[in-house]
Amino acid sequence: MTLTTGPDSLNSTPPLTGGTRSGQIIIADRVVEKIAARAVLEVPDAGGAAPRVFGRAVPGAGHLGIRRSSLRQAPKAAADVDGRTVYLNVAISTRWPASIAQVSTQVREHVRTRVHDLTGLTVAEIRITVTGLVTGLAPTDRVRP
Repeated sequence: MTLTTGPDSLNSTPPLTGGTRSGQIIIADRVVEKIAARAVLEVPDAGGAAPRVFGRAVPGAGHLGIRRSSLRQAPKAAADVDGRTVYLNVAISTRWPASIAQVSTQVREHVRTRVHDLTGLTVAEIRITVTGLVTGLAPTDRVRP
């Protein structure tokens, strides 16, 4: 920054750099959605949602050339950030024969913790929809991301 001194500039205050007003950080809904989707993948028995066509889950979609349900693919997540509060909808698949209730509880707790830890936002509600069951995987077949 160059400061010139002259008769007019001696009485004026130089502009402040960095500002003195408090700023505000706004975290976009899409950022929270990605954090939530990644957090789901950190739970061993949960993964990506079943493929959907026209809003309907398609069992056996692999035969139609559509991707199959997988525990390695990111799940669908939708977030609504309202100030410092987050409302999440997450669609997942679970490994069969894991308990859907236990996996859903683990996902809810883990996503809530990760979103809060990474953003500082409070997660008020997480709606979880289980859209598919992934069979043929042993619990140790899951590769942690």
